[in-house]
Amino acid sequence: MSRLIPTTYRRGLRQNGTPAERRLWRALRNRQLRGFKFRRQVTLGAYVVDFYCAEARLAIELDGSVHDDPARRDYDAQRQANLESLSLRVLRFSNDAVREQLPVVLDAIAFALMEQQP
Repeated sequence: MSRLIPTTYRRGLRQNGTPAERRLWRALRNRQLRGFKFRRQVTLGAYVVDFYCAEARLAIELDGSVHDDPARRDYDAQRQANLESLSLRVLRFSNDAVREQLPVVLDAIAFALMEQQP
């Protein structure tokens, strides 16, 4: 993992997370989801991902309405391709999905985690 992104920047992201990020974090922290350890705002390559499980090589990104912009969608697609080139799996969820359908989001994450198991 690259440390080119300052710790203070990542710390700021954690302290100023969106309501959806805070809600998902409450469900993932302390190995609450199938015993897997997640971290928040982790540097992977040249990017900071919202959540990361190293054991499963699974990154989770939450997208707000800013990600609906066509230019942002292109950037997100390139970013995802770059992360996947590092042998990572990337799951994306909208903030709305986390707010309105958290159990469905958690089931999707749990399924991805179990797919990684030998």
